[in-house]
Amino acid sequence: MATVAPETTLAISEKRKLKKSLRRVDMFLFTVCAFVGLDTLGTVAANGPEGFTWAIVLAVFFVVPYALLMAEVGSAFRQEGGPYEWVKRAFGRRQGAIAAVMYWVTNPLWIGGSLAFIATEAWDANVFSISAGSLGDYLFKFAFIWLSISVAIISLRRGKWIPNVGAIMRVLVLGFFTITVVIYAFENGVDGFGLSELSPTGAVFFALVPVLLFNYVGFELQNGAAEEMENPKRDVPVSVARSAVAGVLLYTIPIFGIILVLPNEAVTGIGGFIDAVTTTFSVYGGAADALLVLMTIGFVLTLLTSGAVWMIGGDRILAVAAQDGAFPGYYGVFSERLGTPVRVNVMSGVVSTLFMVAAVGLFDSGADSTFAVVLTIAISTTLISYLWIFPAAVRLRRIAPEVERPYTFPGGPASLYAGGALVTAWIALGTWAAVFPGTLERLFGLEYDFVDTWGVSQGRYIALSLGTLAAVVVIALVGHALGRGVREQAAPPADPAIPPADGERVTAGL
Repeated sequence: MATVAPETTLAISEKRKLKKSLRRVDMFLFTVCAFVGLDTLGTVAANGPEGFTWAIVLAVFFVVPYALLMAEVGSAFRQEGGPYEWVKRAFGRRQGAIAAVMYWVTNPLWIGGSLAFIATEAWDANVFSISAGSLGDYLFKFAFIWLSISVAIISLRRGKWIPNVGAIMRVLVLGFFTITVVIYAFENGVDGFGLSELSPTGAVFFALVPVLLFNYVGFELQNGAAEEMENPKRDVPVSVARSAVAGVLLYTIPIFGIILVLPNEAVTGIGGFIDAVTTTFSVYGGAADALLVLMTIGFVLTLLTSGAVWMIGGDRILAVAAQDGAFPGYYGVFSERLGTPVRVNVMSGVVSTLFMVAAVGLFDSGADSTFAVVLTIAISTTLISYLWIFPAAVRLRRIAPEVERPYTFPGGPASLYAGGALVTAWIALGTWAAVFPGTLERLFGLEYDFVDTWGVSQGRYIALSLGTLAAVVVIALVGHALGRGVREQAAPPADPAIPPADGERVTAGL
């Protein structure tokens, strides 16, 4: 049985500002919005039919056990800041601090260094021209970033409608595209592919694993706002299960449509989805251009809501870490009026903006190889954070057996441990492939031209990747050290004669 670590006085005072506003339908739509990212559709489809094969394989052997694991831990340990609390309870505050910063830092860099650029490219191609490096380029990306941040700043009672609309928009955009593909196939035939092209290969597997895993995460994000849910005991397992099914379908069906309509060489990593839309919308004749503009606007808005929903959850996780003394307490303060971690939200917006400005002004609008490497490693930190989150979820079953579990991983403890080991192994593989690309390919005798793939030498890539990760870990450790004063202001220990509430037993750790 784990020991009880008292809450800090800062956490107690700040959590009084939280208001319950997330119902089951909100949680389902929130998770679908987080889980289904249109920015990676083209990257997967660019690998042809084999990309679709690996998307299905990971849906079965990663998404399923991952969803079951998060359904158990998310419904049992229902504190605000979810993943941070789980890691802290399992391994202590310092490890929780590293996991929280790893989980958080991806989001501002992803929005400012990836989503904003994809949105600008799509808008430039189909709505109106935006010259790279121009004032309009900066303004468009700036507006994209701060609209995402604004959604996270406003109260969750109102802000939740943006991710909700984003999830519905995904269904409309991807559903309309799928219907259009069917019409196009009847009228024009399809490029098609043979069954042999679905056969998996090691080269594509190692290249796609980090991308697919990055796209297939997000079930735990809603637990960042766990104490703002109306009934997490009942609603977390249901929302996770439904969003897993909906998310996989919304992701794999469009990929299949893209590879069915376009030959492999015509699919670009970033523009693959819009390329397919442009091709198939020819069935609408004179209305094609107008529909393409509408679809592009919908595509950009789905990217914006992707960033917003991850900001809502990720910023809360870091703010709760700050309330607990694992990060400077300044960032643990929630707005009295809005009930949101405005200080972390603003910090995220500033980081995202600086990253965007650097990409446009100093690194050839993000095309510079060095910047591309740093961005790849920076957004891989979310994957790395699961090397703490998944083992923590498994360990909590062993060290806190007295906590009520409204839902348990099917098959008993052995099944839980096997599922946890499987998803952790996937994450470890994806992390290695992202941080040390080319090493696994060469280990298995596969050809890999490093400079042609990345534009830099392998030595430079590894130096940049390890340097970036080291910087993130240093930020986490310094943040933990600066939170000491908050940790020392702990609330009085609970009366041992009074049993703790659900999930309050934790592993103490400084």
